[in-house]
Amino acid sequence: MVNLAQHSYFNLSDDIRPTGILDHTLRIEGDAYTPVDEDLIPLGNLRPVLGTPFDFTVPKAIGVDIDMENEQLRNGKGYDHNWVLRGSPGELRLAARVESPESRRSMEVFTTEPGIQMYSGNMLDGSVVGKRGVRYERWAGVCLETQHSPDSPNQKGFPSVLLRPNATYRSITMLRFGITEVP
Repeated sequence: MVNLAQHSYFNLSDDIRPTGILDHTLRIEGDAYTPVDEDLIPLGNLRPVLGTPFDFTVPKAIGVDIDMENEQLRNGKGYDHNWVLRGSPGELRLAARVESPESRRSMEVFTTEPGIQMYSGNMLDGSVVGKRGVRYERWAGVCLETQHSPDSPNQKGFPSVLLRPNATYRSITMLRFGITEVP
């Protein structure tokens, strides 16, 4: 079984602020997400994002709904969920775009994977110290991890992550950074 993902944190602001990435706007190219239990184990089904705090089909600030009373947000202590991406797995396509309105820096994530896990840095507790002695507190960074659905081997309806002997695993994830022009 193979389901590789990377866990890099991004904050596109000029400086790490107490609000972290909450003002970053995010768009995810997915119409459904994978709900989880209180231990963050997928429940084995998908839920539509429309009308929920998980709807990033149009750009919105990550912090807009993060404190909303919602069982899934409570389970993750914020966002720590997988979105099923539109398009065909295996084709390189846009998965997500995040932007800091303050710095105008942006990052686009392209992938051949079927999903993307968005983690909003909910468990950062200040124990990690970064540049200039900055302690990374809750919501200091966001992770956008391209992958297959979590727990795929135990979920019959999820795409398989079985890699047979002598088979080749191929996956592409590309990050493109930019600056948004001021109108």
